[in-house]
Amino acid sequence: MRLDKTINATLHRKEMLPFSRPSLGDEEIAEVVHSMKSGWITTGPKCHQFEEDVKHYVGAQHAIALTSATAGLHLALLTAGIGSGDEVITTSITFAATANMITLVGARPVFVDIGNDLNIRPDLIEAAISPRTKAIMPVHFAGYPCDMDRIIEIARRHNLTVIEDAAHAIGTEYRGRRIGSIGDITVFSFHPIKNITTGEGGMLVTDNAEFAEKVRLLKFHGIQKDAWKRYGAKEIPQYEILFPGFKYNLTDLQAALGIHQMKKLDRFIEQRTRYSELYTGLLNNAEGILLPELPLQKGTRHARHLYVILADIDRLSIDRDRFMAEMLEANIGIGLHFPAIHLQPYYQRTFGYARGMLPKAEFVSDRIFSLPLYPGMSEADVRDAASAVREIASKNMR
Repeated sequence: MRLDKTINATLHRKEMLPFSRPSLGDEEIAEVVHSMKSGWITTGPKCHQFEEDVKHYVGAQHAIALTSATAGLHLALLTAGIGSGDEVITTSITFAATANMITLVGARPVFVDIGNDLNIRPDLIEAAISPRTKAIMPVHFAGYPCDMDRIIEIARRHNLTVIEDAAHAIGTEYRGRRIGSIGDITVFSFHPIKNITTGEGGMLVTDNAEFAEKVRLLKFHGIQKDAWKRYGAKEIPQYEILFPGFKYNLTDLQAALGIHQMKKLDRFIEQRTRYSELYTGLLNNAEGILLPELPLQKGTRHARHLYVILADIDRLSIDRDRFMAEMLEANIGIGLHFPAIHLQPYYQRTFGYARGMLPKAEFVSDRIFSLPLYPGMSEADVRDAASAVREIASKNMR
């Protein structure tokens, strides 16, 4: 009876519960205003400070702020010398940018199936390696760490570069080490739905000084000097173009947000963890719902970027898309993270990928969606979302 009353309240929720909302405070606003008044609104001293903050937090030797994680993946691949005819092993359950950047440098994404934690299965990686393979790109799905010890061991035996797509994983820890201090190159995202945000933005970190120098050149037209140094009061505005580059530099206006967001990151993750655990307690035995298996070993921290569930469509009379539609009708925001990339028209048409190649990824792709998860929520919001899930599943059981 108590559950029924909760469900009834959910279905009559008057205001929409957003899927995500950035947690910005007066400190971020004041820092942006300071940037505007200082005259440094593009790449400048605040970007440098933000880079230093991230570098020290994750334990990397170098950090380069960029316009997005997509830009970071692009530059990581180019810096690692990956191009036409090469292959990069990755997962199909990820955002489009992972495979798109591999494709846009002329390489072929080679997809490996996932495990119950929704991450790439290391035991399947070795069989996918060919003479053309140049890199492995694991994705820490939703902030849960991949098995990096096994991935690094395979990569070292085959002389492959490890590029971590850590778009979800700022603050993730693996066996006592923070993600960003393990692979050859790691890329973070600061999109508004991520654990911290700079509006749009990303960060590439590495311990390899040669990689870092090349990324710094590629991010701004191949020009040797940083903009804020080049236009300083005592600098003659001369520069050299060492090779063609891009326009991927973050601005101080964005970094102003990041400086204070980094200070709050651990607190944000603690709040996300509390809400995730509450969701799991409310949904663990719900009919018509499946949850990923996410065991946490000692020294491991899940950054809790997303809370995903699977609609058990084999037992439901509706498919996943109809389930999401009914969530929206109940005024609960939802996300779709992620449809399998190897089933997307471009990748099927271009590389011949087809259903049946990755059974687990396809099972997940047909069923997965995300529930609201962000620090600004309340426990009541979590209960509303969970109650809506249970009610929709219950009334649509076969």
